[in-house]
Amino acid sequence: MSDGHGSTPDTPPGWASNQPPPYGDVQGSPWAAPGPGPDAPSPSQPPPPYGSQGAPPYQGPPHAPHGQPQYGGQPQHGPQYGPQYGPQYGQPPYGHRPPPTALRPGIIPLRPLGLGDIIDGSIKLIRSNPKAVLGLSAIAAALSAIPVAIGQALVLGRLGQSLESGEDPIAGSAQTDYVGQYAGPFTSYAVQFVVVTLLSGVLTRILGRAVFGGKITAGEAWRLTRGRVPTLFGVVALEALIVVIPIGIVFGLIYLVALASSDGATVGVLALLATLAVIAYAAFLTTRLVLAAPAAVLERTGVLASLSRSWQLTRGSFWRAFGILLLTGIIASLVAMVISLPFTFAGAFAGIFGQGGTRAQIIAAVLIAIGGTIGSMITFPFQAGVSGLLYADRRMRAEAFDLVLQTAAIEQQRQGWVHASADDLWTPSATPGGSGQPGQPGQGAPWSGH
Repeated sequence: MSDGHGSTPDTPPGWASNQPPPYGDVQGSPWAAPGPGPDAPSPSQPPPPYGSQGAPPYQGPPHAPHGQPQYGGQPQHGPQYGPQYGPQYGQPPYGHRPPPTALRPGIIPLRPLGLGDIIDGSIKLIRSNPKAVLGLSAIAAALSAIPVAIGQALVLGRLGQSLESGEDPIAGSAQTDYVGQYAGPFTSYAVQFVVVTLLSGVLTRILGRAVFGGKITAGEAWRLTRGRVPTLFGVVALEALIVVIPIGIVFGLIYLVALASSDGATVGVLALLATLAVIAYAAFLTTRLVLAAPAAVLERTGVLASLSRSWQLTRGSFWRAFGILLLTGIIASLVAMVISLPFTFAGAFAGIFGQGGTRAQIIAAVLIAIGGTIGSMITFPFQAGVSGLLYADRRMRAEAFDLVLQTAAIEQQRQGWVHASADDLWTPSATPGGSGQPGQPGQGAPWSGH
């Protein structure tokens, strides 16, 4: 029973007078005790808090008034009442604390990547080293855009001549139309096969250093990549053969069926099914082999080993890789179209209304080439960065490669710079448990996890 003075028979004397409301006495309250009891200790020796042995009373946070409770502070009514009511205000509940922030020395966090990390890392690849990335991409884009621009300028010039003379624009010169519509794109594809292959290899080497926050010049990137050029060409050529030859056989059979059959509906259905099958086949192989070029450059493997490595890394992750490649391809196409569209319109206007003159065709070709170059200059490194970061993500997920990268990044931060030997980390012999041989990449490489 309470005696009306804020204490019970089981509580020590003077306890209530030292406690904040509602347990203590409020100053000026009519229910306050008139004075200390006969058993109260002297003011020079305040009693210890309830449940402690000689410890000074809890004073609360520095910014809180004396004796006033504060959200997030320690309970002031005895230790037996606090912890059982759960965490204090402002503190995350047990088991729901946010995960620690991943180490991010360069363009990506050193952990398995999400879609946003891959897209953001590809953009940061361009921004982190714009001279080397955009300079090399501009050369590749210009070489691939010029043949298409010339072909389109010839077609536009022919169209302008037909409109000026009142002729049927469709019944023009078959030779000019062939050069403009077919020779230009075919030449562009052939040029792209060479320059884009080289570009992807060089950009992959730049990306391998940018993951750690290091920069590399275009000359150094080419010096480190030129030894892998034959392998890159072999990888791309073998991929093209694997995709193109079965497609050619399928459409050849459809053509023979069309010649031997008089039922156009059946041939049309077969052609539609064959087209869908060819698209699915090409998408499947392109996705499973997309990591071959990064593996050839960073892991320094041969042609067949690079293709096998890509097939192994994409096992069990086909749909995720396909979705990322499809989305980034759509983004790259839209960006290139938006950038090149004004130049294409200007070139078309100059070619059509220039009455087919040589000067008008040159102006049209230059404008179209500028638009195509600027668009491809941005999209080429973006797509190459997506492929390289997808390769890094698959190694992190399948091989716990992020632990190797984190160890290397910590050592680099301690030293204050990114050493060129960080390139050796991408070789399989540099990973924990690898079997690097003397004289081979990865043997004795720092931060290798050995």
